[in-house]
Amino acid sequence: MNENTFVGLDIGTTKIACIIAEADSGEQMKIVGVGVSPSEGLRKGVVVNIDKTVRSIQKAVEEAELMAGVDVDSVYVGIAGDHIRSFNSKGVVAISREDHEITELDVVRAIEQAQAVSIPMDREILHVIPQEFIVDDQKGIKEPIGMSGVRLETQVHICTGAVTSAQNIYKSVDKAGFKVEDLVLQPLASSYAVLEKDEKELGVALIDMGGGTTDIAIYSEESIRHTAVVALGGNNITSDIAIGIRTPIEKAEEIKRKHGCAFSPLIKSDDFVSVPGVGGREQREVSRAILTSIIEPRIEEILSLALREIKRTEYADMLGAGIVLTGGAALMEGMQELAEKVFEMPVKIGVPSGFGGLTEAAKSPVHSTGVGLCMYAIEQSTKQSRKSKKGLAGEDSFRKIFDRMKSWVTEFF
Repeated sequence: MNENTFVGLDIGTTKIACIIAEADSGEQMKIVGVGVSPSEGLRKGVVVNIDKTVRSIQKAVEEAELMAGVDVDSVYVGIAGDHIRSFNSKGVVAISREDHEITELDVVRAIEQAQAVSIPMDREILHVIPQEFIVDDQKGIKEPIGMSGVRLETQVHICTGAVTSAQNIYKSVDKAGFKVEDLVLQPLASSYAVLEKDEKELGVALIDMGGGTTDIAIYSEESIRHTAVVALGGNNITSDIAIGIRTPIEKAEEIKRKHGCAFSPLIKSDDFVSVPGVGGREQREVSRAILTSIIEPRIEEILSLALREIKRTEYADMLGAGIVLTGGAALMEGMQELAEKVFEMPVKIGVPSGFGGLTEAAKSPVHSTGVGLCMYAIEQSTKQSRKSKKGLAGEDSFRKIFDRMKSWVTEFF
């Protein structure tokens, strides 16, 4: 695996997806491999059976490796689950140098100060994301390095997760034979793939409806402001269908995908669906109206819980770009119409964009997290290379000064 190849591993409740991407010199991303396998060792985004999870990971990665023709050794992994907690924090430092110029070190100090909060022993910090910097009461600064001031303040968004849940993901990926480059919060990763810059600027809520959980990320003024997880997802809809029309779970999943509808006004009264019976009982016909009457209340409940989570924040009235729905459940017919009724604002179905290569295989809400993980990986890699170049430039200038001083010494003596 060369240094321009990046791998995103979306470990979900219903499926494990592996996306292999390459970044060319212009930092344009090209997807070269996609692998998907059913996920059997997770419940509500949390690993409950390591061996089953390992097998599912290996299967998904092998499929993507075959397609891409590369050997994967390290991956960026998505993490979700209702154990995720996030909050905003502030950090303030004084700029004590004579010229009062803010350096990278001051920014690091301010961010460290902001994350110096007491966190329970059973939790670990996953992300510390700077939202904005304030230099001497001047707000809304994104890049303070090089500015002059006596006081630097930063506001950051801190995401934490349960230590054991993170450890189990690390263990599963390690047992599967891969190194975890970074653990990335799934709604954060999805936002890289489906949100436009102007949406983040205006204010937008991303709702990623997965199998076990529904993840929420709120953006305003180009920064992430709030993240949350609702512990309900597509699996709850499937089990409702299985109980409601008395059919096995796997058949209920198939019926949901092929014939499911989230908004009853879209259903014609003469639409019928064939339903296999349980335990060898004979097949029968069920109207789509009955199927929708089972699906609609559950989706409405999930979306209402997401709305309640959004209303708990101060950004509920600042979502100029409305709602972006993504994830596997967002593919269902009528989802957009029902979401607009619940949220009372414009709703868009978010599809990954901004990449080339295997666009047909990856351009689906199902792959939002996997594609976003690759985009996140490329951004981190670019930041690192810029930092190292800066470091080298600093070393070069130091060497030039040292050589000049040496030449002065030889001239005088």
